[in-house]
Amino acid sequence: MVQIIQLMDKLTVNFCGVEFKNPLVLPSGIYAAANAYLKAYENGASGITFKSLTVHKREGNPPPRVWKNEYNVINSVGLVNSGIAKGAGEIALFKKDHREIPLIASVYATRFSEFSLMVEKLVPASPDLIELNLSCPNVDDEFGKPLGMEKGAAGKIVGEVKKLSGKIPLLAKLSPNVNDIADIAKSCEGAGADGIVAINTVGPGMMIDIYKKKPVLGTKKGGVSGPGILPVAVRCVYEIFEAVKIPIIGMGGVLKWQDIVEMILAGATLVGVGSATYYKGMKVFDELNAGLTKYLADNSISELDDLIGAAHR
Repeated sequence: MVQIIQLMDKLTVNFCGVEFKNPLVLPSGIYAAANAYLKAYENGASGITFKSLTVHKREGNPPPRVWKNEYNVINSVGLVNSGIAKGAGEIALFKKDHREIPLIASVYATRFSEFSLMVEKLVPASPDLIELNLSCPNVDDEFGKPLGMEKGAAGKIVGEVKKLSGKIPLLAKLSPNVNDIADIAKSCEGAGADGIVAINTVGPGMMIDIYKKKPVLGTKKGGVSGPGILPVAVRCVYEIFEAVKIPIIGMGGVLKWQDIVEMILAGATLVGVGSATYYKGMKVFDELNAGLTKYLADNSISELDDLIGAAHR
């Protein structure tokens, strides 16, 4: 037990110059309220990502918006948010009151100019990192395919925004629904991205209620997450790690501590834990940290850094 307590200190990682007490972070899109962010942190998350902001306020898609079974979660939340003007203020207030919590601000747009406008408004709010959500599938019907799925577009967005983000590290969140995610990650790195976030949800997919005889979501289809997509996420992280030198936040399907280890071995420095909170509640963060710590102790691994990308060696 003493060894495990000592190893808890070894879970600390540095990501783009920001210190995290462990590798687990709450991704964007899971919750949209400050009390949920605080609860995640109090239960073992090392950092939180605010819900992706858009230029204007969005009410989101018609309910039901989230549905789960034992293998997957399917959602079509539709980027519910208060818009960049109010959202930037909320981020500034949260950061002022909770400086100890690493905060990732996230933005989604459909035009190059909108990304620039939002990042310009975010910089004074002083988030620790800024995530460019280049891959949200829940608004495809409304806006068309996300810009980040187009050849060359992701790098162009990063390059334009990098001129405005200053010292705040810039992250590109990528979709798995592309032919070559590593190539897109490499173009983002070349344009100045400081880190990669992978992956967003798979799909869109659909689930049908066999008793009501109709799709379970109000929009019929949505992004697929949950344990069923873990192999896709691990493969994407693995391929990205081989293509870039910047750090990766790996996410998608993480439910058990063994999944955390897989993600890190594939190349992730931080690991996003989102849908798992729908299955186990916020306590899942402490549970995962305990399992990861025991794994380090049982395998005589003294530093978490020793695991990052070890599957490539």
